[in-house]
Amino acid sequence: MGFTEAVRTVLKQKYATFSGRAARSEFWWFQLFVTLLFLVYGLIGGFLAGFLSNNQNGPSALTILVIGIGGIIGLALLLPMISLQVRRFHDRNISGWWYLGLAVLGLIPYVGFLTGIAFFVINVLPGTVGPNKFGADPLRPEARAAVFA
Repeated sequence: MGFTEAVRTVLKQKYATFSGRAARSEFWWFQLFVTLLFLVYGLIGGFLAGFLSNNQNGPSALTILVIGIGGIIGLALLLPMISLQVRRFHDRNISGWWYLGLAVLGLIPYVGFLTGIAFFVINVLPGTVGPNKFGADPLRPEARAAVFA
């Protein structure tokens, strides 16, 4: 799966789909898209807010507008990012409820670092080969569980 196909799949076809599986390529290409989107938005928005702001003591209306639009974009991407992470857990044959548990544990100081490592390891490891209890293999959907059938 390539960059544009991964972004199209996550944002159009599976925006809030928590069932099924997501391959590593789908996950990492979408993470690259989100990172580049916010990097470019931050650079352009920061430049505009800094260049066009009048030197007042408080933030200008443009700065507040840029921050507000960034927040709306972040909220719009939150649901597909969570659903993609749950489908990535499913690809490793792990229940999506573990995502909620790790996310809650991540709010605890010092434990959050360990949950970040757990998320990273789960996202880096390859998915289970063939179908599992969450669906068909996203890389080989034609594969069956019964090899000698």
